[in-house]
Amino acid sequence: MNVQNEKYERQMKKGVLDMLVLKLLESDEKYGYQLISELNEKSDGVFILKEGTLYPILYRLEDEAFIESNWSLPEGKQVSRKYYSITAKGKAALEQIATTWNSIQSGIDKIMETPVTK
Repeated sequence: MNVQNEKYERQMKKGVLDMLVLKLLESDEKYGYQLISELNEKSDGVFILKEGTLYPILYRLEDEAFIESNWSLPEGKQVSRKYYSITAKGKAALEQIATTWNSIQSGIDKIMETPVTK
């Protein structure tokens, strides 16, 4: 992939990360590394995030009250982990973001399916 394609790919991915994180939290609470792993696995490697990319997203979503966090109690040799869960406000936001995304995706599909004329 050339530098220009990497730039466009980063920009496109950045616009959907909030939605994807909220979607993953919709079913169950998760900790940071778990979110990184699921994004990678469920997207077949399209979304490979580093902690430095994920945690600012989580902090922003928490500031907006779309998610909340709590620390687990360490058991045995396990360390305490910070778990994130979606709030009612976050579920409403996810629904709105998904509706907007579906509209954008539909518009893009219509344009991209149009034959190129010369």
